[in-house]
Amino acid sequence: MRTERNLFAGVAVFFLLTGVGYGWWSGPEPAGTAALAVAFLMASVIAFFFDRTLRRDGSRPEDRRDGRIADRAGPLDFFPARSPYPPVLASGAALTVLGVVFGLWLFLIGFGVLAAGVGGMVFQYVHRGEG
Repeated sequence: MRTERNLFAGVAVFFLLTGVGYGWWSGPEPAGTAALAVAFLMASVIAFFFDRTLRRDGSRPEDRRDGRIADRAGPLDFFPARSPYPPVLASGAALTVLGVVFGLWLFLIGFGVLAAGVGGMVFQYVHRGEG
């Protein structure tokens, strides 16, 4: 995770410097500055995630010079075989976007389906490993 953290931190610094420079020289045009600020925030969130994962789990064999392929053998993580929530999430996203076009009523229905899909995906395996 160390390499990934450094990569995305470097990307975040690049977008920060570029955004400050663009905002300084562009004058009253705020769209480019806003886009670069959002890009900086997204890269910062990913770098923060990798940093927290590195601090929580420690170094991986890929992060060490003396790491061997055999050090990475075994199961990596839990990956569910099937879940009903990705189609629910996709349907909710589609209905929400269509609601922007056709009216508030469809947007609210779509947002409800979207929230149910996100909640289902987040909490589907919340009790896995207990008891």
